[in-house]
Amino acid sequence: MYLPRTLLDHLYSYLLRTVHPLSPPVLVLVALEPDALCACRILTALLRRDYIPHKIQPVAGYGDLARVGDELVQPMRIQEGGSGGVVVCLGVGGLIDLSAALGLDNEEEGNTAHGVEVWVVDARRPWNLENVFGSLQSARLEDGRERREAGVEQGKISRDYRPGKGGVVVFDDGDIEEELQAEKEAFLALQDMPDVDEEEDDDDGGDTESEDGNADGLDSGTRKRKSWSDREEDQSGSEDEDGRPTRRRRSNSSSPIPTSPSRPPRRGLLTSSQHTSSGPMFSLSASPPSNQQSSAPITTTTAKAPSARTLRRRLLKLRRKHENVLRAYYALGTSYSEPISSVLYSLASELGREDNDLLWLTIVGVSSTDLYGRTMSPSVRATSTRNEKGERINRILRDEVRRLNPTPPADLMRERDISSSTGVIPIYARSPTDTSIRISPEPRFLLIRHWSLYDSMLHSPYLASRLHIWTDAGRRRLHKLLAKMGISLKEAGVGYTHMDIDLKRGLRERLLKFAPVYGLDGLVPDADSSRSGHEGWGFVRCWGWKACLSAVDVAIVVGAILEVGTSLLDNTHSHFASTHGLPTPPTSAASSTDGDGAQEAEAAAAVASKDPDYTTTRFYAAYDALASSSPTNILAHIPTAQHLARAILRTGTALIAKHQIRHLRAFRMAVVKEAAGVSAEDVRLFAHPGALAKLALWVAEGVAVLEGERGKRKAEALVLASLDEGRGVYVVVGLGGGDGRGVDYGREKERSEKKAKKDASKEAKRIEREKKKAERKRLRAQRREKDDDAQDREKPEDVDDDDDEEPETESDPDSDSSSDSDSDSDPDSSFTATRKGVARNNFGNAFQAVVAETGARVKVDSFEHCVVEVLKEDLAGFLEALSLRSVVG
Repeated sequence: MYLPRTLLDHLYSYLLRTVHPLSPPVLVLVALEPDALCACRILTALLRRDYIPHKIQPVAGYGDLARVGDELVQPMRIQEGGSGGVVVCLGVGGLIDLSAALGLDNEEEGNTAHGVEVWVVDARRPWNLENVFGSLQSARLEDGRERREAGVEQGKISRDYRPGKGGVVVFDDGDIEEELQAEKEAFLALQDMPDVDEEEDDDDGGDTESEDGNADGLDSGTRKRKSWSDREEDQSGSEDEDGRPTRRRRSNSSSPIPTSPSRPPRRGLLTSSQHTSSGPMFSLSASPPSNQQSSAPITTTTAKAPSARTLRRRLLKLRRKHENVLRAYYALGTSYSEPISSVLYSLASELGREDNDLLWLTIVGVSSTDLYGRTMSPSVRATSTRNEKGERINRILRDEVRRLNPTPPADLMRERDISSSTGVIPIYARSPTDTSIRISPEPRFLLIRHWSLYDSMLHSPYLASRLHIWTDAGRRRLHKLLAKMGISLKEAGVGYTHMDIDLKRGLRERLLKFAPVYGLDGLVPDADSSRSGHEGWGFVRCWGWKACLSAVDVAIVVGAILEVGTSLLDNTHSHFASTHGLPTPPTSAASSTDGDGAQEAEAAAAVASKDPDYTTTRFYAAYDALASSSPTNILAHIPTAQHLARAILRTGTALIAKHQIRHLRAFRMAVVKEAAGVSAEDVRLFAHPGALAKLALWVAEGVAVLEGERGKRKAEALVLASLDEGRGVYVVVGLGGGDGRGVDYGREKERSEKKAKKDASKEAKRIEREKKKAERKRLRAQRREKDDDAQDREKPEDVDDDDDEEPETESDPDSDSSSDSDSDSDPDSSFTATRKGVARNNFGNAFQAVVAETGARVKVDSFEHCVVEVLKEDLAGFLEALSLRSVVG
């Protein structure tokens, strides 16, 4: 079942009305990702406010999900002695059948309600349609028909729905209602169809001729000779010229279509009114009326009823048609929709519970999606559909920030003069008690408030890819950019909070002036903030004089806690202190492997030895870091994020500079191991799927820029593997090439100018057509005034002339050129994958196909199906088979 966006508060309101002190606690299953943690924080804040007991359970993958189902979910079932309850899945299980995964689909119990209701809030697509349309609690009537649950129609929940019997409920963010109508019709049609044995149909041999004379069921256009048994079956229902039957029909001619033993014959009639597929209505009863045999000879010929075999073939054809629709949907690949933290904030808004703390968690969750390649931000190269949806969410968040955080009148003029005009990045609060959220012109630097300007620029993925920071020429290019901006290397090496105030105030203007010289057009937001409505601006929150943090920085730190661990904190405390306010030469970042490499190596080794249970330990460390009351935990884990950023820069530089990226038939491939010039500590670090995914995105963007500069405009897929020596497996991550990367970055400005010229040309042509039309109307009106009654006979000729002129205008060359211009697709649209411009990753399907073909020992445990674990000995064969498949989205 699915809950439409307009009824987002329906289930929660019902839970609030029915909860009592003896109610079982709500079980919240949370994936280990920043967006899911933010959504969990929002949901638990609502539950605590309403005194609803709940329990949080982190889930790292499908193995943990199965264990939770056996230990926690199944004991809640009524059949097991439990009293039912609610299970909320945040970022968990949207791609699989949750009823089967949690053990709630016991066939021995039939349709008995188990009382466990599973709420699913997940941004991953495609949905498992069994969760969306198939999880209906229904009861079987005596005649074999199903009685649907009240308040549920074709899987859609209405206001009349009353929870309590159990089932899976998917929270719709709008995609199901807007995009899955064809899949909905196909799924429901297959659900209502009787089972037909396809092997029995294949054994009949050949095709039968339908009533329209066409062959059914064969792909080829050949017609086979009918067997004697087929002829007898056809002749048994034929009639002579007088209309009398030539042979009596067999006694079982009106029997229903054979069904499988596992399914009772509850649907004996299939008509076109039951499904949306076109086709004639057909009945299973072919025997003539009883009074026909004793009546006089019939002079008119009656239509021949189709045989049971013909009906079976039609049913098979219709079923295959619907199955192809579902198969095509699942084959689209993985994509991402609205962040789940945004959906939970919408729930809080419907309940009237929104506040600054929940808004800040939502902003952090939405900002974290950019870090894992799920971007919906227009500043990153994304497709048009995803652009519009992401910008709409960001626009709503900016409106919410203005609504809940009005600027005090005393500070209004000062901020208008300083922040809006020059775009100073806020690093201080307005007062010791200021905890407001503000909109900030954030540049695309990394942890700029907690690092030096040089280090922040050096470790920025956006700058690294476009300046080729992995080469000596790229480093010199960065130094020249700073020199043109009038910032010395010594000043750039100072912590940003201690830089000269004049340099900080003029930083944005200097970046806007000199960044386009190096192809960095999207480095800072639009200069005209009043016109764009602060499009592309970030968000900042202050905690008095304690700290001022941006949403992206918080998301980076939370992600680093989940991917690196907490043991690094004690080992790098002194390094964190040295990076705040102390001059650090630019060479320190480049030689970080030498200076503090030993210290980071010890810290990384401590991570593996002291933090084995990353599912629980890291989850609650990240959960505590998101506490809105104090920024202490976030500030304490900033060294962890810096350590991960340094490792990504070191490893990515080694892979690209030393030509470790191989170009196979269908994708590019690299392996992170010590032989590739990567340290053992970094290899151990990137055994975590989240850290490896960030490295893959860094490498993919760098390779895409290189290919774009060489004139290649098509995205390349990338496979990155990292060796986990302790377990003897390779962790493999695949990026499908359909995520908007690989765009010809060197021609982005040229494309935008070309599009602007095209739009201007279309507008000029439209204005010209309007002028011509107005002139014709004016001349026609003048002729009507001059004509008198004596010239009425000549007037039709004038009118005909005018009428002849009208079609000429409609077929005007300008109109044709305009239509041709409209038909030309946007250049960036060639990089989008699949339908409706949604970027997708096809490696999940490719991995499953390769495993089925080769039998490689592969473990798919991550909720990201593009992440797998391959046994060390099977990696070569796995990649060889994968290279033969087309996986680019």
